Amino acid sequence: MDREICAPIDKEMAMQLRAGDMVYITGTVYTARDAAHKRMAQTLSEGKELPFDIKGNIIYYMGPSPAREGRPIGSAGPTTASRMDKYTPELLDLGLVGMIGKGKRNPEVIEAMKRNGAVYFAAIGGAGALLSKAIVESEVIAYDDLGTEAIRKLRVERFPAIVVIDSLGNNLYERK
Repeated sequence: MDREICAPIDKEMAMQLRAGDMVYITGTVYTARDAAHKRMAQTLSEGKELPFDIKGNIIYYMGPSPAREGRPIGSAGPTTASRMDKYTPELLDLGLVGMIGKGKRNPEVIEAMKRNGAVYFAAIGGAGALLSKAIVESEVIAYDDLGTEAIRKLRVERFPAIVVIDSLGNNLYERK
């Protein structure tokens, strides 16, 4: 089923989505990759607050290329989500509701998704130039020293993604 959703999303909306749904996301999405996740984990272990309110938000595992003239961002394709798996259960327990990436997730992440009513979306790898057209604003909000791995706040319009793992644990990668 095709769905239009607004980000951030609440848990109730996330729990309505099913593996296989095509979604078009409009609203605010945050980017974070390996180095940003490591720094967020360090921040939490020090008892400090994250640089953005994670509750109800979506993190896009992406590091963009430089923006072309007149564009807010360069190519913006997904990166492999499993590289963030060691950090993800804690973020889900803190209220993260959605993740966008590519590739499989480990069983601990899937259990945390089920426990917290979260969803994992896949964006099409290799289509970063096309995906960047759905990004209308990009602003670095934390960890600027990490370059392309800094945390960015994106405003997206009809960003295309597929629900790969839903809040019940249904997983497109494991369907026969």
